[in-house]
Amino acid sequence: MGLCVARRIESVEDLSFLDISGDLKSAMPDLRGRILANESLAPLTWFRVGGPAQILFTPADESDLAYFLSKLPQNIPLYVVGVGSNLIVRDGGVEGVVIRLSPKGFGEVKAEGDTVSAGAAVLDKRVAEVAAAANIGGLEFYFGIPGTVGGALRMNAGANGGETKDVLVEATGISRDGKKRIFSNADMKFVYRNSGIDPSIVFTSALFRGKMTDAESIRVRMNEVQTHRESAQPIREKTGGSTFKNPPGHSAWKLVDAAGCRGLKVGGAQVSEMHCNFLINTGDATGHDIETLGETVRARVKDHSGVELQWEIKRIGKA
Repeated sequence: MGLCVARRIESVEDLSFLDISGDLKSAMPDLRGRILANESLAPLTWFRVGGPAQILFTPADESDLAYFLSKLPQNIPLYVVGVGSNLIVRDGGVEGVVIRLSPKGFGEVKAEGDTVSAGAAVLDKRVAEVAAAANIGGLEFYFGIPGTVGGALRMNAGANGGETKDVLVEATGISRDGKKRIFSNADMKFVYRNSGIDPSIVFTSALFRGKMTDAESIRVRMNEVQTHRESAQPIREKTGGSTFKNPPGHSAWKLVDAAGCRGLKVGGAQVSEMHCNFLINTGDATGHDIETLGETVRARVKDHSGVELQWEIKRIGKA
């Protein structure tokens, strides 16, 4: 099946793509998930900005996802989003298919022995809670990460001294040809805030291992993580979490602060006064405002310190 992906977007106001939903549904008669054409992605991100997805697909479960991917033409771009906590969707929207895994089909989480298994749509915070209830220590750092398991696998999410690479046993995903794949910790090729897995793999679940610990120690650690978030991060703002990766030997926020960027504004976007490695939407920001602000910060830091900051936030779509 040959499908035209999208027509050219001439302006921010021209935000509709060629509707290919009918062609996809015809090619996938046994599909159980939901396909929506030209669906706004802004409500699905923490920044609350960005244009539409040409196609937004919510699979019913893992087998439905595998079926969809096996039938999806290879020439159609594919993206996966979770709760949108570390994502900028550009104003021109996203060509191709955006997959969003729902808690209904990918939200199971349970503890057994010293392990926790979780679907890719499970919140990282929930993984920590389930582990704590089973007296499994070592996963408390997830309590401070506002994303999902799928995102944690993709970017080796970490906080408060812990990283996904420290606790992952194996991850399960579906490849672009619809085949189920299992990846060991070593297969993931984790590095700081990234993994080496093919970007086209859609993660569906993970198995984590901690260590049996007394309940009080776990509770104390989780309280420390929560207190740190509430006191040091703008968690009640429309934000995207940490904007830039910490360069070797440096803290990104200190470099941003030293370059005089705390409180800096571009349109409706602002560098947080509370924590200057966070960008916030003050109310009427566009995706362009937020990304331009980030690039402005990067340029100022490079001029001031010679360090080139790298984005931690994922950016997708057409400007």
